[in-house]
This record gives sequence, C-alpha cells and structure tokens, in this order.
Amino acid sequence: MSALTLAIPSKGRLKEQTEAFLADCGLVLRQVGGERGYTATLDGAPDIQVLLLSASQISAGLLDGSIHMGVTGEDLLREQANAFDSQVWLLQALGFGFAKLVVAVPDSWIDVETIADLEDVGHVFRSRHGRRMRVATKYLRNSRRFFAEKGLTQYRLIDSAGATEAAPASGSAELIVDITTTGATLKANHLKILKDGVMLESQAQLTASLGAEWSESALSAIRHFLDVIQARKMARSHCVLKGGKSLVGEAGNLPGEVEVQGDGLVLDRNLAISAAISLTNKGFGPVSVQNPEFLFFEVNPVFADFSTALGHNAY
Repeated sequence: MSALTLAIPSKGRLKEQTEAFLADCGLVLRQVGGERGYTATLDGAPDIQVLLLSASQISAGLLDGSIHMGVTGEDLLREQANAFDSQVWLLQALGFGFAKLVVAVPDSWIDVETIADLEDVGHVFRSRHGRRMRVATKYLRNSRRFFAEKGLTQYRLIDSAGATEAAPASGSAELIVDITTTGATLKANHLKILKDGVMLESQAQLTASLGAEWSESALSAIRHFLDVIQARKMARSHCVLKGGKSLVGEAGNLPGEVEVQGDGLVLDRNLAISAAISLTNKGFGPVSVQNPEFLFFEVNPVFADFSTALGHNAY
C-alpha cells in the first residue's frame, strides 16, 4: 500500500507537461492499465501512488484531504476553497499551465476601461433597466472576493453553464469573468479585458493538502519527493566550482549567495564563469565549472516550510 497519493491531470496538455516535469526530475510515470488507466507509479518514488484525475477533482481532493498532493491550477483551488490558507499549501509553481482570471466587457463599451468605470455604468444601467448588470462566470467565489475588494456593487452573478464568453452576445449577461490564456477567444467574441480587471494570474501548482492524514510514512514519502524536486531545481540554476586547491576560504569574496561543497563552492549559474576567472587569476586554478543534474542540500526549505505549516519540526 502506497504511503502517499499524488494526483495529476488525466489528459491533455497539462498531463503531458506534468509528466515531462517529473521525467526531468528522474521520476518517470508508469501508467497502470495502459493509456486508459487511472493509476500510475513513479520510478524512483515507490511509496507514491499516482492518481490521474480531472483538474477539478484534484482541487476538490486536496481541499477535502482525500489526496495528499496534486498538480492543478491555483484558480481552481481558490475558487473551490472555503478557507484556502488552512486547507492547502502551495509547494512549487511549475512554470506551465499559465492562465489569467479576468473581467471582460463588450468592445462597444468604449467608456468602460476600469472597475470604477464599471461601477459608474452600473448605476446608470440599474436606473434605466431596474436591475443590476449580470456577470456570467463559473468563478463565483473569486468574483465576489475581487469585486468586494474593488468596491463594485452594481452587479449580480450568473452561474455560467455553457461557453461563458458567448453570454454578452446571447443576451444572457452584460459582462463576464472567465479564464483566458492568450485572449484570442475573448477577442473573437468582441470582448476586452478591463485595465485593472485581472483577478488572478494562475499557473499549475504542485500543492499539498493540509487536511490529509499525514502519517510518518506519508511525511517520509513527500520529503523524499520534494528533496528530488528541489535538488533538480537547484541544479538548473546553480553551478559547482572546483579548483586546483580548496576554494572554501574564498566563499565570502564572491558575489551572490555561495554555499560550500567539500573543497568547492556552489553559486548562481549566471555568476559562475566570472567567479571561475577571478579565482583562476588569484592562483586557485585550474578552476572547473560543473553543471550537476541534481544538487541536494541538508535543508530543503520547501519541505521545511510545509512541515511547519502542518505543525511538525522537519529538521
């Protein structure tokens, strides 16, 4: 029996990108039952059972504690959460699945560029039609929070069952709140995003549930997993310098954050070449610049922060 459950998207671009991210970390996905299977294993992480679910199911499972860890959009998590900060913990933004949750109005509303303009127009609309402007959206909670923060009062939300962006043209709503990646669909439907109408800039997030049952074996499994993920991340952004003699005494003389590794140094990849030249000129040569695949440190800040959120002492 696996100690920890990890849910990833079951299909589409997000599934492909998640698999590629895991494979780059040496964690190859093996889908059980072929392409139509809904469970999988990870090479290098035998204590993790992978579930293949929809993004919405993953968000719901993380929030109710039935899933330990998952990959889903921050927009869905914030929409479904009753108390976001006490239900889930964002471990790492993954750099794909980018989208924006936006307020969009018809292009023909030439005098409406901001939320304040929308409030002004709303008062006129209500006096003329005897009702508030309708906002079509699937993101009811996010919309209420955002509009309250912005002071918008002259609206009512309509739960969008179909294509949200078609609502103004069909006459079922005056404006919309929807998710967009390129904005092309909004433009095709003659809609524009308000200048201050970006509610949330979302991307795929590796997320842990704060409400799941975190046994010692589950904590051990997630620590191992996060150590691998963090080591790969550090290796992408850092280099190791090795000299003809120990470089340890020069750690404080180099720019940026420098870590000691044996008789060598670890530093930001962008600073490595100039540092190597400087150290060589000081007589520490030959100095090599090494690009490791993984860089493991004694303390993993990602796991440390998560375990603190759970009330555990990680180190």
